Amino acid sequence: MQDQAKNRPHNHLIIGTRGSNLALAQALEVRDLLIGHHPHLNINNIEIRVMSTRGDRVQDRNLSEIGGKGLFTEEIEEALYKGDIDIAVHSLKDMPTKLPDGLELACYLEREDVRDAFLSDKAQCLSDLPKGAILGTSSLRRKAQALALRPDLKIVNFRGNVQTRLKKLDDGVADATFLAMAGLNRLAIEDQRINPVNVKDILPAVAQGAITIEIASENEKLKELLYPLNHSETELRVRAERSMLDILDGSCRTPIAGLAAIDGNILTLKGRVLDEDGHNDFSYTLSGNKNDPEAIGRELGQRLKCASS
Repeated sequence: MQDQAKNRPHNHLIIGTRGSNLALAQALEVRDLLIGHHPHLNINNIEIRVMSTRGDRVQDRNLSEIGGKGLFTEEIEEALYKGDIDIAVHSLKDMPTKLPDGLELACYLEREDVRDAFLSDKAQCLSDLPKGAILGTSSLRRKAQALALRPDLKIVNFRGNVQTRLKKLDDGVADATFLAMAGLNRLAIEDQRINPVNVKDILPAVAQGAITIEIASENEKLKELLYPLNHSETELRVRAERSMLDILDGSCRTPIAGLAAIDGNILTLKGRVLDEDGHNDFSYTLSGNKNDPEAIGRELGQRLKCASS
């Protein structure tokens, strides 16, 4: 493991990423932050290597049918093992809660807008859609929460990157869809159809809006290099959320939502579990010391697990 990385010049760094416009924007953000914090690095000695994942290649089925979150990470993590890349940049909401042995999440960038965005030519919010309208989404979380509010809606599969889904909306495949505000902001997309959704109505995915950097656990030099990029509040919040998700055995097969907030030394976590049609809907909120986020997440996860089982 990491043999190729050891043979590279000390100031040459390879960033592995998926190939969508959003993934590339996130990788470039990491590159620019590294350059800003470390004078010995520049655009000539940081390489961005685009990698294809099974989750990107299979677009005609829901993730729940083909394997879940790991579909966006397996090929990239294999490259980390081999030393073909030094760091992997991920959207944290796409990461399984259990990582392969020898790999770890070493850094969390400051979180973007956590909200979902509602997009439609026919309405500015979900409640204003005509009866029986078609909602396009591949997210079970969004589907379940939308049906909990509007059980009359028809749901169609809406896979693809941001641009693909916007084109599907333009082509009339659906009357409305949801996208993450974080992705729209990072791509600087301005569209008059974009309407941020209050988290009280649609609770975000766990870790939505957060970028993480994965590395080989043995690479202490990289940990030091990445330390200045880490945003401590974001880290505490997503650790609580992912701990809850881990207890719930969360994957793309279960509608689960969660969001943590910090006020002073208090971290408050809200979690929500639904069935796919939104009929059964369970939510809890729990607060505790921000310095023990996993304990809060585990306890809330257990409460939701008991309620929904």
